[in-house]
Amino acid sequence: MAKKQPNMNKGAVGLFFVFSLLFFVILYRFSVIGITGEAAGQPLAAKAEQKHTRYGTIEAARGAIKDRSGEVIAEDTASYTLIAILDEKMTTDPENPKHIVNPEMTAAKLAKYIDMKESEIIRILEKKKEKPELFQVEFGKAGRDIPFQTKKEIEAEKLPGITFKRDSKRFYPNGIFASHLVGFVERKERENGTYASFGKLGIEKLMDKRLKGESGKIEYESDLWGYLLPSGKELVTPAKNGNDIYLTLDRKIQTFLEDALNKTVEEYNPKKIIAIVADPKTGEILAMGQRPTFDPKTREGIEKAWHNEAIEYPFEPGSTMKIFTLAAAVNEGVFKPNEPYKSGSYQVTKRDKPIKDHNGSGWGTITYLEGVQRSSNVAFAKMAKEKLGFDTFREYLTRFGLDKPTGIDLPSEATSQLRYEWPIEKITTSFGQGTAVTAIQQVQAATAIANDGKMMKPHVIKKITDYDTGETIEEIKPEVVSEPITPEAAKKVRDILETVITSPKGTGHNRYNIEGYSVAGKTGTAELSQGHGYLSGAGNYIFSFLGMAPADNPELIVYVAVQQPEIDSYFKGSLPVSMIFNSVMKNSLQYLNIKPSTQAPVMSGKLPDLKGEPAVNAKRDLEAKGYDVIVIGDGSEVAEQVPTAGATALEGEKVILKTNGKAVMPDMAGWSIRDVMKAATLTDLKLNFKGSGYVVKQSITKGAPIKGGDQLTVQLETPREQNHAKEKEKKDPEIKE
Repeated sequence: MAKKQPNMNKGAVGLFFVFSLLFFVILYRFSVIGITGEAAGQPLAAKAEQKHTRYGTIEAARGAIKDRSGEVIAEDTASYTLIAILDEKMTTDPENPKHIVNPEMTAAKLAKYIDMKESEIIRILEKKKEKPELFQVEFGKAGRDIPFQTKKEIEAEKLPGITFKRDSKRFYPNGIFASHLVGFVERKERENGTYASFGKLGIEKLMDKRLKGESGKIEYESDLWGYLLPSGKELVTPAKNGNDIYLTLDRKIQTFLEDALNKTVEEYNPKKIIAIVADPKTGEILAMGQRPTFDPKTREGIEKAWHNEAIEYPFEPGSTMKIFTLAAAVNEGVFKPNEPYKSGSYQVTKRDKPIKDHNGSGWGTITYLEGVQRSSNVAFAKMAKEKLGFDTFREYLTRFGLDKPTGIDLPSEATSQLRYEWPIEKITTSFGQGTAVTAIQQVQAATAIANDGKMMKPHVIKKITDYDTGETIEEIKPEVVSEPITPEAAKKVRDILETVITSPKGTGHNRYNIEGYSVAGKTGTAELSQGHGYLSGAGNYIFSFLGMAPADNPELIVYVAVQQPEIDSYFKGSLPVSMIFNSVMKNSLQYLNIKPSTQAPVMSGKLPDLKGEPAVNAKRDLEAKGYDVIVIGDGSEVAEQVPTAGATALEGEKVILKTNGKAVMPDMAGWSIRDVMKAATLTDLKLNFKGSGYVVKQSITKGAPIKGGDQLTVQLETPREQNHAKEKEKKDPEIKE
């Protein structure tokens, strides 16, 4: 044992030196880290902060789109997505389960609120049998965009495992309403599970950046599990909400247009319609519509018409182009209204086939004024070649902006396709064949005729305002593009174009007369090309009219083009066009309080403030002025009204009065959706509607008590659908709905 002692001492000394060395190495390492704050070249403080710092996104609110007076056209509203928790681990207290415990019972109750069969809901709720790792499920389209009221009703059922994810959706309260001009919003899911909105078509696309704003962020210090530390630092970069966009559209005039388009489609079923209403003094577009169209909320119909036809579709305009040939000749002083010429046919060169008047044989020797009235191709061919000369005529095409885009504030504007190389092309351009232009180019050019020679740039944005304060950030001012003709020439052209309507020889006579108002305008009939020729048949044309009123001082320009309506005679082509033009022009002029020149104005004006007035007296006084008055409630005094006090209402328009008593449901049979919206707004009902046209069914029966938050669903049908149903019932009286 004594011999082993020295060896043990040596071992102990060796271990002592090894551990001492390790201690000093560690001590040195800690000292270096403490002094430099780095390890392996990485700053430890930053690493620690990075590990315990959490980031969150603060979503910016998307701005609203409004009409010129502030009526909402598109806005974001709260919506909810239905979620079912399947994972049993979420339940810690069996008495208070947090996951789906009874799929059959849950499905039976959910089926009352979402558009999904009970069996399909059960299938979704039992998916965990197939995928044990599944934590939660959603219900597809049926479970998205759930309104707040429905969410409250589902929550009242107290279904274990059913919860909601809050979101927002784009709401278009007017339904189909200048859909291609306004556009729509598409929502796409990000990698982190949140959603981002992207504008598609129209203003939603063009102004997407201004509308969506900039998202903010939040940085905060947290513990290992992500919870905010009580003493942790918190840095918030607030979101910058998107701007509100005010359009030049007038909700009332757009409504007139949409209704007229619907009626024309119902009666004539055309392949396409384009219509524009503009203020010639400012270039503001007051209404723009087309058919086919789509519902911006559901996207129904979008597959039939992706393009805004008014600005993206160049086509042969036909005789509406003659307006600008005439204006050039008047401005140059070469149009002599009483000068005679030989109508019928005109040969430009020996090599070209003669061009002919639309009736084939002409009207013999007539004056140039009668040639304009009869829309003689020969008259305009002679004006372009013999009176103006081709070079001068080409200059006027530029002056009127017919060879370049207008620059309207909408995406994807197309430009014209001028064919102006050969003599025959120059001739046919003078009367609107061979050359293609857009509807908006024609409207811009027409502002020079209506606005005493000053051509106004068309625009649809009126101003941009701050989302939070309402302060105006940017205001779009009217812009004079050019002055292609003198004020005197513009006045003469309007006088001549007025005779197209007033003269028995005019192509617009007995078609575009509006009682009490003078109209100046020009009809158009354009052939539709097919390969190397044109289509034949009574309706295979684009029938159009470009008109302004009142003729002596135009306040409105209305352009309408109807392609291939179902008619049995070429001469009936003006019927669907005039159905739109006359209705929209007359209603709009009356709405704008533009007095007729030959008759007393119809009853219309600003509504008084009826709040507190006896309901019986208010109803009597309004009906005496020609309004259709609906009273909701059994009270004695008026509590609210729609339209509101100061709003302009037309004769025959529904005015809805809510009294201070209990509200009951009116009979809405035959109401338009816009009248239903008035009542829903006044009574705070949650409105859903199916179909289009006029009300045939309502979920709340007439006379039933109603209160704010109740769900109202109305079924709409067009007159054609209603007639079809009646005929079917006559054939088979046993079939009942």
